[in-house]
Amino acid sequence: MAHNKRVFPQMENDVLAMLMVGGFFLLLITGIPVGISLAVSGLVCGYLGFGPGLFNLLPARVYGVVTNYTLLALPLFIFMGVMLEKSRLAEDLLETIGLAMGGLRGGMALAIILVGVLMGASSGIVGATVVTAGLIALRPLIKRGYDHGVSCGVICASGTLGQIIPPSLVLILLADIMGESVGTLFAAALFPGLLLSGLFVLYVLGLGLLAPKTVPAIPQDERQALSRGELAKRLVKVVLPPIGLVIAVLGSIIGGVAAPTEAASLGAFGSALLALASGRLSWNVLRQVSRATLSTSAMVFFILICSQPFSLSFRGLGGEHMVQEMFAFVPGGLEGQILFLMLILFVLGFFLEWIEISYIALPMFLPIFASAGVDMTWIAILVAVNLQTSFLTPPFGWALFFLKGVAPPEITTGDIYRGVVPFIMIQLVGLSMLFFFPGIATWLPNAIGW
Repeated sequence: MAHNKRVFPQMENDVLAMLMVGGFFLLLITGIPVGISLAVSGLVCGYLGFGPGLFNLLPARVYGVVTNYTLLALPLFIFMGVMLEKSRLAEDLLETIGLAMGGLRGGMALAIILVGVLMGASSGIVGATVVTAGLIALRPLIKRGYDHGVSCGVICASGTLGQIIPPSLVLILLADIMGESVGTLFAAALFPGLLLSGLFVLYVLGLGLLAPKTVPAIPQDERQALSRGELAKRLVKVVLPPIGLVIAVLGSIIGGVAAPTEAASLGAFGSALLALASGRLSWNVLRQVSRATLSTSAMVFFILICSQPFSLSFRGLGGEHMVQEMFAFVPGGLEGQILFLMLILFVLGFFLEWIEISYIALPMFLPIFASAGVDMTWIAILVAVNLQTSFLTPPFGWALFFLKGVAPPEITTGDIYRGVVPFIMIQLVGLSMLFFFPGIATWLPNAIGW
């Protein structure tokens, strides 16, 4: 058989492209890991379409992934976040901020949101934030009379802030997919991330006014156990160092002082120094952090490598043209097409992880908007905020699974689902604001000349 001939010349390219996407979902449903599902569906359909010639193109694509300098920032930022978790610095943050805000109705919930912001700006790892907050804060919230649903919703939603607040793993991978600068996306995501955090805070404050029994204040005798002077010292000792680390990392990237990989190295080293200064850095902690970093990084890179035959085959089979023809029937012009993309991503978020959506769905649609001259930075942040909801949407939202795994027996799956619904609505409100007011995302990159 000649290498340049199709195995089944009678089979149309668009049919193979649809079979490849359908085969991928079928493999996922049967429980095959996502990386293997991507590789198998891409290799089989690509071979049927191109013959053995497909395998001549793959090495260069895989080599491009493993030698991508920007992607080196991924394990470094993961190390930074896991170090803050394993050394219990995140636990100290939550306890200290909780005591400082405990006099407010919903004060503990507000503390969880603020810690979610800080942890998100330290690592971008949803699992670490949700598990840490779930282990530390869920039982105290329930003990103090918080509604079960509100407690679960606040913890899950705060954990997802790491997906939009830089440095975010989502933003790093989106920069690679869309050909944008990591620093540009970090700058563009800063205000949308703070906007979502502010909307969460407003919701909790609204509960404190309208439904105070669901978010009671910490009892006064418990708050008085720590004097104002001691509390101030704890705030300076516990809260300021992580904030300083975050400012150093993000400031160096957004300010153009350091490349993302260099800033990630600074963050990883700085998190180790913070653990050392607090007396929490030991060989056991370092081993746990290294192991968790290795396993998470290996998972991400395995999926990245396995996605190459899928994307290569889909493009070669003309899948992009098929999607463009489909988009031509969407009413409302370019704005209607963007809304259609947002709807597709939101629905896919009920069933797929963000990394699967990013490397399967996005490459199908992005060429349409790139050729239309749309600001791809704005599109990237819209996508990132949309993907953030995939961690909360049942039945396969990973934040829900993370929390259920560490929740006490009295917390039911229904409590978790009920608690996240208001926050999903809030995220959709934030997404709408970003759609109608693109300057929320584009102002800072334009102001600093990115």
